[in-house]
Amino acid sequence: MQYLEVTIKTTPAGIQLTADALTAMGYDSLVIDDQTEYQAFLEANRACWDYIDEALAKRLEGLSQIKLYLENDGSARERLEALGSGLQALKARHPGKDLGPLTVSAAPLDEEDWSNSWKKNYPPQFVGENLCVLPYWLPAEAAQGRIPIILDPGLTFGTGAHPSTQMCLAALEQHLTPGSRVVDLGSGSGILSIAALRLGASTAVGVDIDPKAEDMARENAAYNNLGPDRFRAFTGNVAGDRRDLAALGGGFDLALVNIVADVILALSPVLPEIVRPQGLVICSGILDTRLEEVLAGLTCQKLRVLEVRSQEDWRCVVARREED
Repeated sequence: MQYLEVTIKTTPAGIQLTADALTAMGYDSLVIDDQTEYQAFLEANRACWDYIDEALAKRLEGLSQIKLYLENDGSARERLEALGSGLQALKARHPGKDLGPLTVSAAPLDEEDWSNSWKKNYPPQFVGENLCVLPYWLPAEAAQGRIPIILDPGLTFGTGAHPSTQMCLAALEQHLTPGSRVVDLGSGSGILSIAALRLGASTAVGVDIDPKAEDMARENAAYNNLGPDRFRAFTGNVAGDRRDLAALGGGFDLALVNIVADVILALSPVLPEIVRPQGLVICSGILDTRLEEVLAGLTCQKLRVLEVRSQEDWRCVVARREED
């Protein structure tokens, strides 16, 4: 079946009224693009990231539109004309409302297998000397002899494509001692925990404040035949809740923190409680503009910086906990 992608141009002030009118016309699957919603989302979650995709922000600049999809059959032209008439009638009913042009444009979509076409965007990711992040639907041979980290990349953050994750994996490959106990703070998909176990860690614990991440990380561990005897995932805020910190425990040989600078700084005071003396901490997700701030924060907690890795605008820090 072939479809038309229909785009209606409106304004931030008119987008909800237009969407309501489209629903009343019988269109119940709408895709809304609104710059103001994007900006509000960023403001509400400012503490979660340091970096905003500038290309995406540019594409959304001044954008307020609604998309819907029609079967491209013999009645498509008639339905488009009726849609246009209905929208102009909406405009006439609200002369004092800035609804924008309410123009209607349509473009054909290529026929393809939508249920599987997204998978082409997730090829194997070859990282470090010996690792390969492998989507679960690809055969083991796609790892080309490297150690596979098998993931469902559609689940949550952590597909191995981002420079911060790649640097963290490469540092983990270099610094992990077989038999280590590893904790992954902000574990997301569980990619770092799984990599640590693949590289010889005895156990790993993944912690995330998002309850969905717990299930997702556990599912990805199962793809790698890692059961609860090796991998444990739990939901908690170890930086803000002493009960969660106590439940996590301490004495870990290695802590992985691949988040953003503000969260790394918030976690830094509890890292000495989590990591044993002479244990390692690998922090990534740090923009170069925040590096000095993070280095100072780690040093204040008696974490001696061993190395700083760089990839594009991102930095990864490896530090060792000093003796008490």
